[in-house]
Amino acid sequence: MRQLALHNPFNAPVYHEDTVDSTMELSRMLAGRGEPHGTVIAADFQKAGRGRIKGRSWDMEKGNNLAFTIALRFPGIENIPQALTLRAGLALSLAIEDFAPVLAGRVLIKWPNDILIAGSARKLAGILTEADGGIVHIGMGLNVAQKQFPDFLRSKATSISLAIGAASGGEITAEERFTLLEKILARLYNEIETAGGEGASGEAGGWKSRIESRLYKRGEQISFAEGAADSGKMVSGILTGIGPGGELLITPSGGGEPRSFTAGELVF
Repeated sequence: MRQLALHNPFNAPVYHEDTVDSTMELSRMLAGRGEPHGTVIAADFQKAGRGRIKGRSWDMEKGNNLAFTIALRFPGIENIPQALTLRAGLALSLAIEDFAPVLAGRVLIKWPNDILIAGSARKLAGILTEADGGIVHIGMGLNVAQKQFPDFLRSKATSISLAIGAASGGEITAEERFTLLEKILARLYNEIETAGGEGASGEAGGWKSRIESRLYKRGEQISFAEGAADSGKMVSGILTGIGPGGELLITPSGGGEPRSFTAGELVF
């Protein structure tokens, strides 16, 4: 494990490994040995990266993409910011647009933890948030310079490089993923720690409208699998927005008041 010479506004180290089982598990180890708030572990390849739903993995092409986990320490569970996964998604979306201005306005948040490119609706990144008491580990997997995807992902996934190429004929290199990591950390710090992001002392809920402005399928008819992936409970209606805690709001088909959901998945 080596320490990268990257700027981290959390004033904590950014570590790097070539190949790991999971940056999430390494982050837990680092937190256990007392590494400070904002410590990051990044890797070129994860052998056992996982998604939010059990049984789903995060596959990545070695050296061309970005996988990392940041550990955030809070005094207790009650001090963890509301809607932290969605707010991390907002930070990630803004950082991608900082890194690739040609994508401005095209980076969307799919509730609760995916980042998509508008138009193709292909997945660009995923976020996994797990808590151990007051320590929250936010893992991000982001397709950066990958040019090819296996057949089963080709219609579902994309990368920044492919999205930029489609927009302007340009491309990015694998080494630029660390420049992107710095931009993500800067945006994450702003969204969570500062008044500018309504984090530490700003007006509560200011993040909500900014997330809703890029919320995938907002105002459209959707189908939603409520609760666990295998629950079989389906809800249809208009995706209205998100609530103050980040819950998904759906106005049922036929009208009525919006219903709120804290777990589930959009299906098409």
